[in-house]
Amino acid sequence: MAFDAHQLDLFLLIGAAVTLMAVLAVRFSHRAGLPSLLVYLMIGVLLGASGLGIDLVDAEIAHALGFGALVLILAEGGLTTSWRSIRPAIGLGVALATVGVAISVGIVALAGHYLLGLPWQVAVLLGAATSATDAAAVFSVLRALPLPARLTGALEAEAGLNDAPVVVLIVLVSSGAAQEHGPVALVALVAFELVAGVLIGLAAGAGGAWVMRRAALPASGLYPIAVLCLAVLAYGVAVTVHASGFAAVYVAALVLGNAELPHRQATRSFAEGVAWIAQIGLFVMLGLLLEPDRLTWDTVWLAVTAGLVLTFVARPVSVFVCGLVRRLPWREGAFLSWAGLRGAVPIVFTTIPLADGVSGAEQLFEIVFVLVVVYTLLTGPTLPFVARLLGVARPSEARELELEAAPLERIAADLLQITIGPRSQMHGVEIGELRLPHGAVVTIVIRDGETLVPERRTVLRHGDDLLVVTPRRLREATETRLRQVSRHGRLAQWFQATRERRA
Repeated sequence: MAFDAHQLDLFLLIGAAVTLMAVLAVRFSHRAGLPSLLVYLMIGVLLGASGLGIDLVDAEIAHALGFGALVLILAEGGLTTSWRSIRPAIGLGVALATVGVAISVGIVALAGHYLLGLPWQVAVLLGAATSATDAAAVFSVLRALPLPARLTGALEAEAGLNDAPVVVLIVLVSSGAAQEHGPVALVALVAFELVAGVLIGLAAGAGGAWVMRRAALPASGLYPIAVLCLAVLAYGVAVTVHASGFAAVYVAALVLGNAELPHRQATRSFAEGVAWIAQIGLFVMLGLLLEPDRLTWDTVWLAVTAGLVLTFVARPVSVFVCGLVRRLPWREGAFLSWAGLRGAVPIVFTTIPLADGVSGAEQLFEIVFVLVVVYTLLTGPTLPFVARLLGVARPSEARELELEAAPLERIAADLLQITIGPRSQMHGVEIGELRLPHGAVVTIVIRDGETLVPERRTVLRHGDDLLVVTPRRLREATETRLRQVSRHGRLAQWFQATRERRA
């Protein structure tokens, strides 16, 4: 079909309006306590064939665009993930992304066939599509919760890596090739694609970091584009050699995001903006695919029942088994079970059998769509409550100290902006009592809209904004010290010494 300039103008008009509406919806969803992805999905439904009449029925286009959006979302997840935070939990995260996925697929597939009466092929596809957690949901929701690093690290690693084996399984089952391979060959193929994707991602990330440190680009705005392209390049190389592109892009972005690169903070901000656009476009597109008039109570019942099995049986069992990798307290295991967030990813995966013309794929898409909406409404808004109920939240770090950073590239330093919240114990502490690492200094205090050049005896107050310059090598120690003082005030050093003696 021809695409002329008039259609392009109309596309830009509608696209800009929908994007602005979706961006403003983030504010509404935050106030209402709803996950923003549901708002995007509903916008798509309202714009679709049953609403304003925009018809998107080509599953192959949806499949291609969905995968493209997931690549950008995973790239942003890797670029903004701290290796230091996920390193202690990487073993558990990998176990959840592999063994946990296999357990979840098996349990949901058995329930789908014997309990729901679905054909084996559709039942296995249901188990596979719903076994992967959603990277966008995990990265955006969990990072706003004050959780221990081992929990967020495990969930982020799982979300970044579990798409890879799921995609391989769904492609093989949809094409019928899974029946030609035995279980051993199938596991070996999934393992090969995952390992090969990780190795390609490591090579692309390390090689890209080496190049970027030595490249003298004429404009700072080119660095974020180049870094994001390196991560996407890893995906392209991996899929070309039949390895896991999703594993490659996440690992490459993780390496690049933790390397000392020029304009690193600007790169992360750029990646976040691109990922938001990808999420908005992805969710709206998936909403366009749904035809609410075709939904029946039978489909809703199947979705709710499958979700019950997934949430209260498959996920807890997979977490329990994977928890054997390392000792996992039952409270943390219970939270990991509840925090298996599903978002657009399961819906995107159902476009694979839909594009392949698998019998029952339309019903599968509708079941997964309803399941995602219902259980995202159930689990997403209740995560803070569940974290407090299980005692895994850290209320002392609940935003009593807000901290942002900007790079000072010429002197290899960072400028930290700290806001002293109403519950911070930093109130009443003198500048000299902060005892920041040697080389870090408080340059300006902003109070009631006025700037103060602080002295050692300057007393800090609630609501103050501090600008702290710290050498990049000392940034982690500086942030740690500021958070300790914010939690314990003048006694921060004593608390730290007591903790070290007990350890």
